[in-house]
Amino acid sequence: MYSVSAWLRDLIMAKGIAQIQLDLAPDRSLPRIIHDLSRPRGSRSMASHLKRCVGIEGVKACLLREFVPKQDFSNPALLGDWIKALPIQLIAPRPLEEAISTAGGIAFEALDARLMIGVLPGVFCAGEMLDWEAPTGGYLLTACFASGHAAGAGAVAWLQSMQNL
Repeated sequence: MYSVSAWLRDLIMAKGIAQIQLDLAPDRSLPRIIHDLSRPRGSRSMASHLKRCVGIEGVKACLLREFVPKQDFSNPALLGDWIKALPIQLIAPRPLEEAISTAGGIAFEALDARLMIGVLPGVFCAGEMLDWEAPTGGYLLTACFASGHAAGAGAVAWLQSMQNL
């Protein structure tokens, strides 16, 4: 999801809505899901049947209960279709207060090669201050460290050039 979140955000901003389809059982084919769901349920609840037959539980089960009409749970073919391509309409990103990370920052065009802001001499940017969108984790940490090192070296070079004036 993270890799498409910027695209989805931009689509929502442009059109007011975006629709995605989730495959809740990507490791299983539709015929296998239908076959497995067609097994007798016996006295088990639908939640237990989904968990046992298809491995659907937790958030996936909640999504099915939220978006699938009740009558479709009794039809293995219809339920299988929902499991393999659950449509979800998105109308807004989650609030900023809930964000793990956000997009935006200082545009690269506003920076010089040392990562100093052109209109604010002596102010350098690094890491998440920069306008990039990247998944959290190792790549983002590496980019933060690298840009921090570059900005630090740029600040030292700028200070040295100021002393030579």
